[in-house]
Parts: sequence; C-alpha cells; structure tokens
Amino acid sequence: MTQYGAFFTGIAAAGAIAAGVALLPSSAPAEIASPAPVVAAAQLGLPADAESALERLNSSPRHGEWAKIGEGADQLNAWVVYPERADKAPVVVVIHEIFGLTHWVRAVADQLAADGFIAIAPDLMTSKNLPTGPDGPERNAATTAIRTLDPATVQRHIDLTAKYGMALPAALPVYGVVGFCWGGTTVFNHAVHAPSLGASVVYYGSSPATPTLATVKAPVLGLYGGNDARVNATIADAETALKSAGKSFESVIYDGAGHGFLRQQSGQEGANAKASQAAWPRTIAFFRQHLVVR
Repeated sequence: MTQYGAFFTGIAAAGAIAAGVALLPSSAPAEIASPAPVVAAAQLGLPADAESALERLNSSPRHGEWAKIGEGADQLNAWVVYPERADKAPVVVVIHEIFGLTHWVRAVADQLAADGFIAIAPDLMTSKNLPTGPDGPERNAATTAIRTLDPATVQRHIDLTAKYGMALPAALPVYGVVGFCWGGTTVFNHAVHAPSLGASVVYYGSSPATPTLATVKAPVLGLYGGNDARVNATIADAETALKSAGKSFESVIYDGAGHGFLRQQSGQEGANAKASQAAWPRTIAFFRQHLVVR
C-alpha cells in the first residue's frame, strides 16, 4: 500500500489549545512532567511527541484536509490545517524531517493552527510514491529517497506551497517556514532562496555555507539541542556572517537536549521536555512578531 492509499482515509488534525508557557532558561534543572506525554503536551500548548501524534490528530477539533498543490511533475500532496478564528491568518509552511511527512509532522501543523496560523505541510517526496509504515511513510524508504531530491526542486516546491497557502481565502499574504532536522536545514536554505519570506524557524538543522547568507532577507530563529555537536558546529559561522551583514539571526541552544528534541520529548532525562517547553512558545512568539502585513 502506498503512503497516500492509507493517508487519505479521513484523518482529522490534532491537539488542544493551551495557555502560553513562559520561556525557561536552558540551564534550568530538568523536570519530567508526571502526566502521560499526550496529556502534558496538550496542556502546555506543545505539539504532540511522535508516540502520541496520531492520538492527537484523531482528537483535534480543527479542520484539516489533504490538498494537491501544483501540477504535472511539480504536483505535491500537502496536509492543510485551519485555525479557529474569524479573521484572516498568516501562513506557516512546515517542512518535514528526513523521515518524510509523518503523523508527527502533521500534528505539528495542527498545533500551529491551534496557535492561530494556517499550517501547510507539503510532502516533498510525493513523486517517490513511498510505501506506508506505522508513522506514515516507511522509514527506510523515506530516508533513502530524501537523499535523491534535487535541492533546487525542493525550494521551488516550497515556493509553490507558500503561494498556494497565501492564495487561500482565509489567508493573509504573508508566510513563514519551520522545519526539523533535514527540514531545518531546508528552511535555512529557503531563507537564502526566498526574498519574500516573512520568517524562518530552524529546529536543529545545519546552517548553509556562509557565502550564500548574504541574500537572506527574513529574520531567522535557530533552536538547537546541546547534545548535537554535528549540527551545532555550523552555528557560529552562520551567526558571524549574518550579523556582520546586518541580518537578524537568533540562536538558542538548550543544555542537555538532543537532536530531535521536539519529536522525542520524553528523552534525555527530561532535557528534551524542558527544551520543548521553552522552544515552542518562542517559535510562536517569533512568528506572531514577524508574520504581519506591513
């Protein structure tokens, strides 16, 4: 069975709106919430972790639907979630990890909708027709296929997704991007690529080569786990290059958290949960600050 043979059978999107959470310093002692992760994440206004994503999707009060974006060789499947609000909303494009468009990525999109945005998660491997696994795409097939994607095509497909989103009747003509792992690297590259981008949030993704950073227009927020030396080794050069060029780049490293901390909130003896509780409210505040029509 292909990924979309299973996915298109009536899945609703996820999460519960919760009150905002105060930012926590990365050096604060780790705490592990006593409720089950699905309850704790919902109460804190966080996306579900990977284990509870499908449960959150199936219980969501928000309207989520599959859409087809583009046409021909550029046609993409995408998961779109709408916020419950009376006025028009900014658009956030959600770029998936190396594992493809999983239930977890769609649950992140749902939480963004809970926070007031139209969230669109494109399947950048639509053309690969991946087989289905328990979390969406079969993992080995996804991690193999994603390495064959052409970077220029990926950026063109993100452009198409943003254009589609901003043309929706309920949308404002402004968009941001957020991505995780491979997707974090991809959204940093999108900041290099797209002059009309409103804001970019990079979760534990490597920074682009510094000579390319001169074209960045949008503010960039980078959120990283302290136990992620491979990715974090790229931060300092990017920060120096962007700040010397007068660009806006905020980077935050959460002590003790690992790579993929938002997906694996129960990991690293509480450090991943602490990082998630600080990083997600910061993400939402960043988008609310920058995704406005000027």
